[in-house]
This record gives sequence, C-alpha cells and structure tokens, in this order.
Amino acid sequence: MPSVLHTALPSPDDALAGEVVLGVDTHKDLHVAAVITTLGALLGSCAFTATRAGYEQLLTWARAFGPLQRAGVECTGSYGAALARHLRTRGVQVIEVNQPDKATRRRRGKTDAIDAEAAARAVLSGRATGSMKTGDGPVEMLRIFKLAKASAIKARTQTINQLKAVLIAADPALRETLTGLSNPILFRRCAELPPTTPNDVTSAAVYTLRLLAHRIRELTGEIRDLEHRITDAVAAHTPALLERPGIGPDSAAALLVTAGDNPDRLHSEASFAALCGVSPVQASSGKTHRRRLNRGGDRQANAALYRITLSRLRWDQRSRDYLDRRTAEGKTRREAIRCLKRYIAREIYHLITSPASTPSTQSQPAAA
Repeated sequence: MPSVLHTALPSPDDALAGEVVLGVDTHKDLHVAAVITTLGALLGSCAFTATRAGYEQLLTWARAFGPLQRAGVECTGSYGAALARHLRTRGVQVIEVNQPDKATRRRRGKTDAIDAEAAARAVLSGRATGSMKTGDGPVEMLRIFKLAKASAIKARTQTINQLKAVLIAADPALRETLTGLSNPILFRRCAELPPTTPNDVTSAAVYTLRLLAHRIRELTGEIRDLEHRITDAVAAHTPALLERPGIGPDSAAALLVTAGDNPDRLHSEASFAALCGVSPVQASSGKTHRRRLNRGGDRQANAALYRITLSRLRWDQRSRDYLDRRTAEGKTRREAIRCLKRYIAREIYHLITSPASTPSTQSQPAAA
C-alpha cells in the first residue's frame, strides 16, 4: 500500500482541475511521486513501492487528479528505468529530469517529496525537455553485453596479476620452469600442472597457479563469447557502422548505447556531438573570443570517437590529409584531432538515425 506524504487522495475539486503533471523521485525500493496543476499548484505527494503493482498504483493515483500526459522522472537509466517504461507503455510522455542543483537544495531543503515536486516543476517550466531512452531494444542488449564484458576483462586482468604474484614467490624449481614464457603458454602450462592436495607452501603454490590458470581460461572464453554477441548485435542493428574505417564492434556498441534505442530523441547531429562531448563550448568574454574543450557528455562515447580517429589517422589517407591541412593552417595536432572527432560524430549520427540514406562520403572533412 502507498504511504501518504502530503495528500493521498484527490478531492473532487482537484479532479476537475484539468491536466496535471507528475514528478517522481526514484529510489531502489521506493518511488516518491508529486502531482501539480498546469498553474503550478501542488495537489499531493505519495510514496509507492518499486514493484509492478506499485507502478500501477502510482499511475492510478496520479490520474485521479486529472488527465496525465507528462511525467518528469529522475534517473530513467537506473532506479527509474522500469517505472519510465511502465509509464511510457501507458501513454504517458516521460521526460528525463536531472537532480536539483546544490544551491537550490540549500535554499529549499532536501526531502524526497520536495525532489518529486521539483521534477514536476522542471517539466512544467520547460527546463527539462530530454526524452528518456527506451531501453527495450537491441541497444539495451548491447549495453548489458558490454557491462558483462568489461567486468570479465577486469576480473581476468586481476587474476593474471595474482597468478604472476604467486609465481614470483614460488619455489625456485617451480618458478624457473615457468620463467620467460609468453602469457598464453604460461597460462597453459599452469593449467596443466598436476592436481595436488596442498600440504606445504610449494604444493599450495601449484594448487593456486592451476586454479588461477583455469579461471583465466574461463574468463577468456566469456570475453570471446561476449565479443561475438556484441558483433552480431551491431551487425543486425546498424551494419553500416562496421563497414566504415576505424569503427570496430566495441566502439560501435559504445556509440549506439549513447544514442539509445530511440535515437530520434536527438534533434540534430549537433545534439549527438554534445552528448558525446565533442562539441566546442563558447568561452568568450569581452574582447576575448574563443571556444574551450567540452569536458561533458558520455566519456565512453568520447573515448570511442578518439579511438576511431587514431585508427583513421593511421590507415585512412583522407584523414591524414585533413590533419596535415589543419596543422598547416596553424592548429596544433590536438586541436585538429578534436575537429576530426567532430566530423566523425556527424557521420555516425547519420548512420545511426538514417543508415539507408547516408552517403558513403557524408563525414569526409575534405571540404572543411
């Protein structure tokens, strides 16, 4: 059952108030909702459990105040993801709302009800306009695969370091038989060590080396399986990405995850560039007119664009010609690379949003 914070049920007058706006402050186990009128009057606040039944109760409670078409939800990519999908399937437009800034919180205080009301007011005022990622298609599959792969890579690296640390302190006779080997051969030799029952330091080292080597083999198998699944998912969703120079499955997946399953929420290629952190930011004042580096946006997408850029500078002649031309104009190599990242972001935006109609030379910076 919902727990009442301010007003649990609407009055008859509230039900005739016209359209209402919903705001939700999301948490792991509990979501706090607030409803306001289009004139900004608070109608009520209430808490609901983060379950399917709780989502339905929240929606029924909010619609009892009046017609509900818009909802501002915090954390639509984490705690609020399931609620946002539920609202969207019920015909409610879900708008991503950032958490209130610290200055506002210092003035108004901090409670879940206040944050929920602030989310609703952000939608009403137009301050919050971003559409949520749908998170229910192949791109969400890619995100999950990438998450599992990153975890497996981290665990394998840690296991390799542990194996080598055990080997350093092992008995000299054992250590000398495994010294100077490449990693694949070392792991295979360790996996082939005879199974033993640890009863002293040497046998404990043999047992541990064998155990860690088998763990490395299992993690390597997981990583390869996930690599194949990521490649297949990208090829099925946007095959044109893998056909462009310098774009591999991991980079393509990172950029697709940034755009989401509904890239139509990005209004222009400039918005995608800003989302990837490759759009320059105005930093002019007085007689100084300049732009500074954008340190915002999705840093994984930014890193993917950087990897693509470096790959093209090594293998793509047109990209090398562009770099030479911009450096001849007085730009540093770093500044020219930033310009090239911006062009690549434009190319990828068109591939993601309209792959069938994108010309093959869309992004080439030869005329820049």
